[in-house]
Amino acid sequence: MLVETQLDVDSARNMNSDLLTQAANEARGLAIDAVHTCSSGHLGLPLGCAEIGAVLFGDAKNGLNYNPAEPKWLNRDRFILSAGHGSMFIYSWLHLSGYAVTLDDVKDFRKLGSITPGHPEFDETPGVEATTGPLGQGIGNAVGYALSGKQAAAKFNTAEHTIFDHHIVALAGDGCLQEGVSREAIAFAGHNELDNLILIYDSNDVTLDAMAEVTQGENSEEYFTSQGWQAVTIDGHDLAAVSDALQAAKTNNNGKPKVIIAKTEIGRGIPEVAGTAKGHGEGGANFAESARRGLGLPDGAFYVSEQTESYFSERGQAGEAAYDAWCATYDAWAAANPELSHELEGSVSKSVPSDLASQIPEFSADYSNATRASGGDVIQSVAKAMPSLITGSADLYGSTKNYIKEGGDFGPKDFAGRNIWYGIREHAMGAISNGIAYDGLFRPSCATFAVFADYLRPSIRLAALAHLPVTYILTHDSVGVGEDGPTHQPVETVSGLRVIPGLDVFRPADPEETAGAWIASMQRLDGPSALFLTRQTVPTYNHASVSARRDGAAKGGYVLKKETADLEIILLASGSEVEHCMKAAEQLGDGVRVVSVPCMERFDRQSDDYRASVLPSSCSRRVAIEAGVSPLWIKYTGLAGKVLGIDRFGISAPGDIVMAELGMTPEHVVNAVKSLA
Repeated sequence: MLVETQLDVDSARNMNSDLLTQAANEARGLAIDAVHTCSSGHLGLPLGCAEIGAVLFGDAKNGLNYNPAEPKWLNRDRFILSAGHGSMFIYSWLHLSGYAVTLDDVKDFRKLGSITPGHPEFDETPGVEATTGPLGQGIGNAVGYALSGKQAAAKFNTAEHTIFDHHIVALAGDGCLQEGVSREAIAFAGHNELDNLILIYDSNDVTLDAMAEVTQGENSEEYFTSQGWQAVTIDGHDLAAVSDALQAAKTNNNGKPKVIIAKTEIGRGIPEVAGTAKGHGEGGANFAESARRGLGLPDGAFYVSEQTESYFSERGQAGEAAYDAWCATYDAWAAANPELSHELEGSVSKSVPSDLASQIPEFSADYSNATRASGGDVIQSVAKAMPSLITGSADLYGSTKNYIKEGGDFGPKDFAGRNIWYGIREHAMGAISNGIAYDGLFRPSCATFAVFADYLRPSIRLAALAHLPVTYILTHDSVGVGEDGPTHQPVETVSGLRVIPGLDVFRPADPEETAGAWIASMQRLDGPSALFLTRQTVPTYNHASVSARRDGAAKGGYVLKKETADLEIILLASGSEVEHCMKAAEQLGDGVRVVSVPCMERFDRQSDDYRASVLPSSCSRRVAIEAGVSPLWIKYTGLAGKVLGIDRFGISAPGDIVMAELGMTPEHVVNAVKSLA
């Protein structure tokens, strides 16, 4: 039901409706001109949501709490444009509200080297909180931001001082809400009572190809209510209605996330396409001149009035005043709580203890277990050393072993809990983890079975693109899973993630390599890492020192066993297959070197001299083995060498039998060496 609202006295006193209407039309004009200039882009949302933007950025009382001079203010309200194709919405309003997005930047929309790319990109544009475009991801990111905000408030606020009380506002459309990742995230947010989250649903009844009724027909209010949300439907072009809905959402701490279903007209301001599927893309820009006249704008592109500039300058000053008041509170809090202050500053700066390695105990010489188990031991030490680390699992803590034993469980009863129960929601887990990483207050990690990394892949890709330090724990890493069969045997998954630019993929061979992988992941601040861990037991390679194995994992590849005679053969492997190389070496003689390659990406980033010291060009007789697809290993073996891989799906049988049946044995390594010229 459409709720009609009336602007109350306080709102009227704090919101200049006439001027914000003017600003909304000028924002429409900027979007039209930017899209028209580059002949590409999406006008539907920037035009249809202009009044929403005017309230969000222009209403000092009920809109966003922000300071354009301090875009990373810890207690700012976070705004995420989930429908990232509507990027000119955020660029227009960032410019108008005083962020470091100039009119020239707006004019450079979609041009090479601009800070106004086709879809919003994190850390490319001041004020952009997340890299969005793939629909639904932004909703998951917003839930991650909300989770981070709840945890920060629970952890750092005191009875005397409130440091965190901000809100997360996301703008999404029909397409976002049709994606499965958003449905998972919405359910998670409702269950966990994230009432600091506000979703504005741009409900214009249009998708790209057709009217929305062709593909959807649910009652949105009923759906959100069923998921534990508070829902209201408004006229998205009514400034007062938008303002009042935001006020109600921000002031009602009732344990329910809020959704404002804003009925809008797509492409409003261009009568030739407004309200139709044609209003979605750039087509409406062909009517730029007539649209400007209809919006009451003067001739000439990229017009911003002095009145609008003056209004938003005053709005920015109000934001600065709010920021200054918060800083005074923060200083008093820091003085009263030096330990908390030190911890928060360390979290924000992504500080990693310089002695992290020494805080992870060495494993005993007779340790024998799966790397998922050793990873479970390592995460306990990392969690003690780094209070910013939080972790989660897709209903698999008992299998993935990443539960922080003294960390508590995140939820309405303990928002400071460090263990997040995602449920069977890998899609959302990935997007939420990215949101936590975007916020930058905590270091997120999350876990599932390796084969289900496919459900995480869109989020992993975006984490790599946005340089987010997320750690993915992916256990049951090979056909060694055994009886669960080919549906659960990730033969292609490791290599499938290795080809994502910017992602470090670790497959450690023993407990110390596992520790090294964790250390490297924590020390890396410019991108994500994936740790592939075994279910089956692996040996501990004590003939190499602990430091050699930990440092070797960080370097990505190293000599695990050096030849004791003239070098004749190099054997390479990762993870559980290193054992096969070690046993084969015993049979092949003194001229055999075993190279462990736990992380190709890191090894490839080492100096030429280092890589040559591990894989000297003088030795071309090389055999690599890994329980997965084989092609990527050719870069190390060369065409003269041989790769033993599994270029097919697996088999349902006990793990050791599957390994033997598919050629993952020392004997196969020996035979491969003998077959070389």
